[in-house]
Amino acid sequence: MPALLRIVCDNTGMRFAAVARVTDGTWTACAVEDGIDFGLLPGGQLDVHTTLCKEARAARQPVVFDHASEDPTYRDHHTPRIYGIESYISVPIIRPDGEYFGNLCAIDPRPNMVSGVKTVAMFQSFAELIGRQLALEQRREATEVALLDARQTAELREQFIAVLGHDLRNPLASVGAIGEILVRRPEPDVAKYGDRLRANTRRMSKLIDDVLDLARGRMGSGIGVCIEAVAQLEAALRDVVAELRDSHPQWHIRETYRMRGHVECDLGRVQQLLSNLVGNAFAYGDPARPVVVEATLDAEWLEIGVRNWGEPIPPANLEKIFEPYWRPAQSKPGGGLGLGLHICSQIVKAHGGTLHVSSSRESGTCFTARLPARRGSTAIA
Repeated sequence: MPALLRIVCDNTGMRFAAVARVTDGTWTACAVEDGIDFGLLPGGQLDVHTTLCKEARAARQPVVFDHASEDPTYRDHHTPRIYGIESYISVPIIRPDGEYFGNLCAIDPRPNMVSGVKTVAMFQSFAELIGRQLALEQRREATEVALLDARQTAELREQFIAVLGHDLRNPLASVGAIGEILVRRPEPDVAKYGDRLRANTRRMSKLIDDVLDLARGRMGSGIGVCIEAVAQLEAALRDVVAELRDSHPQWHIRETYRMRGHVECDLGRVQQLLSNLVGNAFAYGDPARPVVVEATLDAEWLEIGVRNWGEPIPPANLEKIFEPYWRPAQSKPGGGLGLGLHICSQIVKAHGGTLHVSSSRESGTCFTARLPARRGSTAIA
């Protein structure tokens, strides 16, 4: 705004220019270019009744004169007399929505030719530009406020989810303990219900773990990992597959391991990664065909791949499947929360690795996680 006011003065010869916020009862300077020591600073106010901006506001038309003492309309007007001015121009500033804001005005104690068509047109163009800029600033401020509100709401939601997930653990542990007691009962029906209760408890515990992992990642810098040297990773991965095989006896899982040496990783998180990938294969694969698990470890990389033979993932969905809470439209009711693959991606990211998916009818759907075997290695996408 100061640069615009300097342009106004340079092009008209006027030595004072201002942008003023004008209401029915106030006149407040927003920006000032003062070459006559008028003494008005931004934020300063004048009695609106002593100005001509009130007339410009009422008519929404420019008020302009070149030589007040010789002008038949303004030679007896109180404004030139009060402020000792001879030349004057004031143009209304109107926002694009039609709301009146104030005036772009210029004054000088000396006579000056400001009533020419080109000069008035220049002032009107600048006033329109200021009105549009004000509207942009207003929208920007509204957007920033909305974003801040949304961010605060999101943080509160993540905190609520974290607290809720934490508080659900104790009652769920009690339910699981009851299931364990019922499984040991000699009555077949009671043991069957106990087994069902135990399975549902495991599923609910898995959902709580996923929600807590998401909340931790959102409120911090991602999923935390504790990197340690693991020498028996193959046995740990086989344990995960064995547990999944026991809980999903209708599925056939085919395993292949080529593991040499040790890997520096968070063992629990790598097991969680494999469990989530196999669980996803169960959710979307073809039960008539096996789920294939392949794990390879060499001096540089740990690579874990899980393949299923369900319907191929549409290309448009390949970029979405790692987003939290996202589930394809054809998902069965009662499935997970849509967090499993997102958490997999965060686990891999925390290890400095990559997670890739390919999907076709001929080759099936394969998720491949590639993690550096040693800290300091750089993952290559």
